[in-house]
Amino acid sequence: MKRLMRLRSSQHLRDLCAETEFNRAQLIQPFFVVEGLAQEEPIPGLRGNVRHNVPSILRQIEKDLEDGVTHFLLFPVPSEKKESGFSHQSTQETISQIRKQFGKSLCLWIDTCLCSYTTHGHCAVLDEHGIKIEKTLDELAKSAVAFAEAGADGISPSDMMDGRVARIRAALDENGFNLVPVMSYSTKFASNFYGPFRNAADSAPQFGDRRHYQLDVRNRSDALASSVRCAEEGADLLMVKPGLTSLDLIRPIQERTGLQVGAYQVSGEYAGMSLLAEQGLIKFEEALVETWHVFKRAGAQYIITYGARYAKQLGIGR
Repeated sequence: MKRLMRLRSSQHLRDLCAETEFNRAQLIQPFFVVEGLAQEEPIPGLRGNVRHNVPSILRQIEKDLEDGVTHFLLFPVPSEKKESGFSHQSTQETISQIRKQFGKSLCLWIDTCLCSYTTHGHCAVLDEHGIKIEKTLDELAKSAVAFAEAGADGISPSDMMDGRVARIRAALDENGFNLVPVMSYSTKFASNFYGPFRNAADSAPQFGDRRHYQLDVRNRSDALASSVRCAEEGADLLMVKPGLTSLDLIRPIQERTGLQVGAYQVSGEYAGMSLLAEQGLIKFEEALVETWHVFKRAGAQYIITYGARYAKQLGIGR
C-alpha cells in the first residue's frame, strides 16, 4: 500500500519535502565509513570530504550538525569482499553508534547496493551466466531490513536491478518498518562522472562495466520508464544521477509519477569544480551555489551534494 504518511513522519522529512522554499534541509551530505580504517583518508578531488572510521565520522557529524546539515547519506565500505551472503554487522554498528550519539537530531539515509561488498565490484550477485537477479534482490532486501533494524531513517537503493524497490518495500513492511521511506536512485546512468566516488567506496568493477544494468545516456524514454517503474514499485522519493547531465528529466519524471524528484551532484561534477578552483579558474563557493540553484530551477526537490556542509556559511536558509 502506498503510504503518503511516510514523508510526513518526522520534521526532517517534512522539511526535505517542503515545496515552497529552498532550505538546508533539502541538501543531503554523503559520507563514507570504511571498516577497519586506522585513520581518516583524503578523497582526491572531493574538497572537504574524507574516508572515515567510526570515531572520525562521529566528530564530523557533530560539526556538520553545527553547520546546519540535517540529512546524511551513509556509504558503508566493508573490509571483507564476498560473492554473496554478505554481513552487515559493521554497518549496523556504525548506524547504531550514530543513532546513540545523535538521536533524532539528524535523518540518516543508507545507500543500499552490493558493489562495495562484492569481490568483483558489480552491484549484483553473479554466476557464469551473469546476474542472478533473484539472489541479488534477496541480498538487497536483507540489507535494507538490517539497516532499518539498526536505526536507519531511510533506505536508498542505487543498484539499478529490475524489481529491487518492490522487494525492499515488501521486506521493510513485513518486518514492521512500514514508515521507513525508500529514496530510489530511479534514473541512474552509466556515467564517466563517478570516478572519485568509486575510489572512496572501493567499488570499481574488476571487469567489464555497468552498462548492462545502468542506463544508457542516449535514451530518454528508458530514463523516464526507469523512474516510473520505481514509483509503481513503491518508492517514496525518486532521483536522477548524475544531476547536471540529467536536468532535462527532473520535471518530466515528477509530472509522470507525482513524486518528488531529487538530483545527485555526483563526485565527478563536484570534483570538477574543486579542481578548477585549485587552478584559480573559478570561485568554488559561488559555483557550488550556482549549481544548486540550477537544480532547483530544473525542479529538484532535494540535492545530494558533497558540499552540503558549506550551505550555512554560503547563505542557504534555515
